Amino acid sequence: MFDKILIANRGEIACRVIKTARKMGIKTVAVYSDADRNALHVKMADEAVHIGPPPAAQSYIVIDKIMDAIRHTGAQAVHPGYGFLSENMNFAAALEAAGVVFVGPPSPAIEAMGDKITSKKLAMEAGVSTVPGYMGLIADADEAVKISGQIGYPVMIKASAGGGGKGMRIAWNEGEVAEGFQSSKNEAAASFGDDRIFIEKFVTQPRHIEIQVLADKHGNCVYLHERECSIQRRNQKVIEEAPSPFLDEATRKAMGEQACALAKAVGYTSAGTVEFIVDGNRNFYFLEMNTRLQVEHPVTELITGVDLVEQMIRVADGQPLPFKQSDLKIHGWAMESRLYAEDPYRNFLPSIGRLTRYRPPVEGCTERGGVVRNDTGVYEGGEISMFYDPMIAKLCTWGPTRADAIEEMRLALDTFEVEGIGHNLPFCSAVMDHPRFASGNITTAFIAEEYEGGFTGATLDSSLLRRVAAAAAAMNRVAEIRRTRISGTMDNHTRRVGDDWVVTLQGESWPVTIKADPAGSTVVFEDGTDLRVESDWSPGQPLARLTVGGEPLVIKTAKVPMGFRMRLRGADLKVHVQSPRQKALAGLMLEKSPPDTSKFLLCPMPGLVVKIAVSEGEEVQEGQALATVEAMKMENILKAERRGVVKTIKASAGASLRVDDVILEFE
Repeated sequence: MFDKILIANRGEIACRVIKTARKMGIKTVAVYSDADRNALHVKMADEAVHIGPPPAAQSYIVIDKIMDAIRHTGAQAVHPGYGFLSENMNFAAALEAAGVVFVGPPSPAIEAMGDKITSKKLAMEAGVSTVPGYMGLIADADEAVKISGQIGYPVMIKASAGGGGKGMRIAWNEGEVAEGFQSSKNEAAASFGDDRIFIEKFVTQPRHIEIQVLADKHGNCVYLHERECSIQRRNQKVIEEAPSPFLDEATRKAMGEQACALAKAVGYTSAGTVEFIVDGNRNFYFLEMNTRLQVEHPVTELITGVDLVEQMIRVADGQPLPFKQSDLKIHGWAMESRLYAEDPYRNFLPSIGRLTRYRPPVEGCTERGGVVRNDTGVYEGGEISMFYDPMIAKLCTWGPTRADAIEEMRLALDTFEVEGIGHNLPFCSAVMDHPRFASGNITTAFIAEEYEGGFTGATLDSSLLRRVAAAAAAMNRVAEIRRTRISGTMDNHTRRVGDDWVVTLQGESWPVTIKADPAGSTVVFEDGTDLRVESDWSPGQPLARLTVGGEPLVIKTAKVPMGFRMRLRGADLKVHVQSPRQKALAGLMLEKSPPDTSKFLLCPMPGLVVKIAVSEGEEVQEGQALATVEAMKMENILKAERRGVVKTIKASAGASLRVDDVILEFE
């Protein structure tokens, strides 16, 4: 077995590999750029080597710099994680030439299956059903438009060397092909150093289901069942689960056997994933093979009990797999929510900055018999950089059933405290509560269909609202008692806290009466019903853990005038708790109107201006491209919301902008 492994990656996946290596008694080496000097993976590793400036093209994907780090530290093997050099056959070949073991497949298998164009050709030759498309190289946008017309719209434009949603666009007409082709090439070049693009038919109403395979160097290959990855935004997975709520045993077996047959056909070893698109009749079509560990591998580990990173290391060491296909059963259900540094209230645009508060839920077994796991690469006080992928953690839960796993996820998300940046935890919470998701009736179009106008926060149902109202009333009583005790009054009994209050939230008002005792409060509503509230919360604590009506309720809370800001289940609520007299007077107050910014194009995220597509005095039409801003390796094209004339341009290509900086002004 190896004594020392270098991890050619960063962030949560580097930390994930370090944990398993440490468990196996293997020392680890981290590599880091200037931006990652104080990163968590650097702190966790036994050694760390600096490899260059923040851009990945100058550090993490420069093979010579990684090879120098290997020589400097004497690492015997390299785990590539995912992204960066994980599917680069030249890197694998360089390691082989240097006598260093690559914890992954051999370079010929990477060449055969890591390239999406080649892999689809080989899959077709092997008799695997594939999606119609054009597998040749495409020279320019004009050729892309011609090919797309032959295939038939809609089409998917994809980077051959891509992954993680980078370099991918769905186009529904010629204009979107022409525009998306160049952006896909630019993103592919920036992310992977390879700008080759191919085009395939986009199957409507699809489900994205993938098979995890594991093969050793002794001819053994098994599949560890499937993962459902249909909850996607801009081709980037957000929620994953294992197994799929859609597959039956016959389809699962057929997909697994086909995935293993494909892996064997190319001499594959190590962990890999064969991705399929599945239609409503359970017909499945090969999409691609990822010749690496997948981001969503934890859900497979939770339902099988197999540590995939450990098996990758053992396979690389030449050991046979310790189990057969018949040994791999499905135990329970697992969910994964990807925590992204993206602001869901700003159309999921990237958000960077310092994590002023970062408190994940406690990992391990829960009181309800489930499991919580959080794979992360950040810490409180750390910086979220604009140079890398926006994913900062993967929150996973397990339960005996799908409903149990979802409920564990709901509570874990509500418990997860993140402050200082925009993040998508509220959105993940909203998905967990969505009736369509709960039913399992999902496709890759779920987010586009259910959140067509963007995410503006969840609307809580009346039952949950009533529980929140009761919690707010009880918490307000605790806060009021605290205020009487620090008022400076000699006799605290001269300021009695009242029993009657009005709780207002989400446009509804709830008159309540509080009956308190040493163990908690009983909140009685106007209709005579009541809810028992018990908690050890005290004013100033940002997380309130309560039992309301006998059921657990977790609320992120902050004090605001006349009440609280409360966040839970994807909702961000301003809750007023007022005496009846205060409520009557509050109705006479005027609300302040927000400033009018309709004449400005504001930068929606911190980023770099790639292009200004218009000039001063130009008349623009609705939907016309105005500017392109790059952030976290993704190009974002900003378009006109209505017809207008450009008055002045305030920014130029190459400028670094903050959120809400003015790019241009309209007349």
